[in-house]
Amino acid sequence: MTKVPELFGSMVFSDKVMRERLPKATYKTLKKTVENGEPLDEGVANVVANAMKDWAVELGATHFTHWFQPMTGVTAEKHDSFIQPCGDGVIMEFSGKELIKGEPDASSFPSGGIRATFEARGYTTWDPTSPAFVRDGSLYIPTAFCSYTGEVLDKKTPLLRSMERLSAEAVKVLHLLGKTDVTRVSTTVGPEQEYFLIDKDLYNQRVDLKMTGRTLFGAKAPKGQELEDHYFGTIKTRVAAYMRDLDEELWKLGILAKTKHNEVAPSQHELAPIFSTSNIATDHNELTMELMQRVAERHDLVCLLHEKPFKGVNGSGKHNNWSISTNTGENLLDPGKSPENNTQFLLFLAAVVKAVDEYQDLLRITVASAGNDHRLGANEAPPAIISMYLGDDLDALVHSIINGEDYHSHKASRMQTGVDVLADFKKDNSDRNRTSPFAFTGNKFEFRALGSSLNIGCPNYMLNTMVAEELSQFYEALKDAEDLDAAIKELIKKTLTAHQRIIFNGDNYSEEWVKEAESRGLLNMKTLPEAFDKFLDKKNIELFVKNNIYSEEELRARCEIEFEMYAKQINIEGLTMEQMARRDIIPAVSEYIRELADTAAVKKAVSPAIPVKTEEKLITELSGLLDKFSVLTDELTEKVKTASSISDTQQEAHYYQEEVIAKMNELREIGDKMETETARNFWPYPSYTDLLFGV
Repeated sequence: MTKVPELFGSMVFSDKVMRERLPKATYKTLKKTVENGEPLDEGVANVVANAMKDWAVELGATHFTHWFQPMTGVTAEKHDSFIQPCGDGVIMEFSGKELIKGEPDASSFPSGGIRATFEARGYTTWDPTSPAFVRDGSLYIPTAFCSYTGEVLDKKTPLLRSMERLSAEAVKVLHLLGKTDVTRVSTTVGPEQEYFLIDKDLYNQRVDLKMTGRTLFGAKAPKGQELEDHYFGTIKTRVAAYMRDLDEELWKLGILAKTKHNEVAPSQHELAPIFSTSNIATDHNELTMELMQRVAERHDLVCLLHEKPFKGVNGSGKHNNWSISTNTGENLLDPGKSPENNTQFLLFLAAVVKAVDEYQDLLRITVASAGNDHRLGANEAPPAIISMYLGDDLDALVHSIINGEDYHSHKASRMQTGVDVLADFKKDNSDRNRTSPFAFTGNKFEFRALGSSLNIGCPNYMLNTMVAEELSQFYEALKDAEDLDAAIKELIKKTLTAHQRIIFNGDNYSEEWVKEAESRGLLNMKTLPEAFDKFLDKKNIELFVKNNIYSEEELRARCEIEFEMYAKQINIEGLTMEQMARRDIIPAVSEYIRELADTAAVKKAVSPAIPVKTEEKLITELSGLLDKFSVLTDELTEKVKTASSISDTQQEAHYYQEEVIAKMNELREIGDKMETETARNFWPYPSYTDLLFGV
C-alpha cells in the first residue's frame, strides 16, 4: 500500500496542485473566488482549464464531466472527450467556457412543473469552491444545475446560497461584537454514514432489494441484534478487506475518511469522516455513497444505503455534525471554559435554539423520505418530534439565564478506574443523549434524524437559512443599542425564555415524551406526506424568499417533486410486492402444499394406520394463509391502480401512505408467516438468516 500522505488527494486538483501549475496571478484570483466569493472572468478560467486538463491527462483522463446533484436523489454526469480535430488527427483541448458552463438535457430531470418536456435546455455551472478530481478516466468538475430560465433544479445551489446568507449575517453580528477582523463565516459538517453489506449472489436472488433497496417480505431470523455482539465487534475478514479498499479510494479523492466500525444490526457498519465545509462535505458524502457501492462489487458484496432494508433490526441513518467557524479559525459554537461569561457563544446558541423551535417543521421536512419514515420514531432513531438536547451543564446555564439565578457549573471530574495500571482521565461535563434528534456535543450540533441515503445538502441549507434569519433579526435588534452588552444579555434571556419548549434532555423514545411534546405544542409528523403538507406555510415561503434561497415558484416545484417522488417510490414497492406474490410466493407455497398432499396420500396408500396429522395440519394452515394472501394481493393491486389514477400529487402521496402501505403491511404479515411454515427448499428467496449472516 502507498503511504497514506502520498495517496491522500492524489486524484484531486487541490490547492497544492493549483499552486504548482497555475501562474501566481491566476492562482491568487482563483483563491479570492474560492475564499471571498468574488466572480471569476473567462480569461482566468481559460488558464485554469488548460492547467486542469494537462494535470488530468497525466493521470489518464480522456474525458471531462460536469458532475451535479439533480432532484433525483443521486448524482448525474455527462462525459465529453478532450479531443478536438487538428488536420488529420486530434489534439487534447479544454477551454474556460467548457469549464464554466455545461448544457445537459434538463427535460427528464424532476422539475415540479417548472420545465415542460419539450423545454430541454438546462445549464451546469462550475463550483470553484469544491475541487475537481479524476476518476475512471474522466475529469469530474463539481457544478450547480439550473434551468434555461434560471430556476434552481439541483440540491447544491440552495446550499451555496444559504452558506453565503449565513456568512453575511454572522459577520454583521460579529462586527457588532468587535470582531472586525472576521470577513467570512463558514458552516462545517462531518456526516457519519451507516450502511449494510450483503453477499452479491444472495442480493441477486431478491427482486425486492434490486427494485426498491429494501426487503418487502422476510421473516425475522432467530437471531438479530438482541445480544448486542455486533456493535463495535470484530470486523470480519471480508468486510475488513472491503473497508481497506474503500478507505484508499476515498483518500485518493481527498475525502477525510477517519472512523470505521460495526454498527448495531448484523451486517451493518459505519464510516465517519473529519468535518469539512458544508458544500465540500456534501460533495464528499455523495462520492462516499457512490464509492461504497462500487467498491462492494469488487468484493462480491452489495452495499445497501436504504434506511430500512430489513424489518426487525435497526435501519441506517446519517448523523450530521454541524458547526459554524470564522475565517480567523474560531468555532462560534465552542462554549469555552466559562460559557456563562462567553456572550458571543450564548448569542449564537440562542439563535440556533430560536431557529430550531420556529422552524421545527422544516427540520422534520428536510429528513423526510419514504425510507426514513420506517426509522423515525421506531426506537432506533430519533423520533419524528424535533427537540434539542443541550446536556446537563448548558441546560443548567440556560435555566439560570431564564430564571435570573446564579449558575453553578458541573465541573468536569476525573474518572476513577480503580485499577492501578489504567490511567485516570478527565470526564466530559455532560453525558450524551443518543435519542435526541438535535444534540449539542461539545462544540457542534449533531442532527441525528437524517436517513442514510439522504443528500446532506438539504438539511444543511435548512439549518444555514434558519440560523441566518435569526442572526439577521438579532442584528436589527442590537445595531442601535446604546448599551450593547446589556442589550445582548436581555436578548439572550428573552430568546431562551420564549423558545425553551424545544429543549428536552430526557428520553426521546418514551411515550411520556410524546405526550409532553404535544402539551408543549411541538409537532409530530410521522410521514413525508404529513410533513410536506406544511412546507408551503406562509412563514416558510417568507423565510426562503426573503433570504434569496428559493423563489416561491421554486418552492412550490420542490414540494411537487417530493410528493411525486414519494408516490413513485411506493408505487414501485407495491408493484414489486405484487409481482413477488403472484410469480413466486403463491406458486411456491402451492407447490409445497401439493408436496405435503402427495406425501400424505403415499402414507395412506401404504397403510391407513400411518398418521398424517402433521401434513394435514400444515396443509390446512398454509391453505388458509394462502387464500388470505391471494385476496390481499388482489386488494393491493386495486389500491395501487386507484393511487395511480389520482392526478393531484399531494392527494396521491397521502393515498399511498394511508392506503397502499397499510395493505402492503397486511400482505407482508401473511407472507412472512407462510415463510416460517414453508420448507426452505420451496421458499423462493434467501432468508433473513442468509442475508444478515451471509458475509
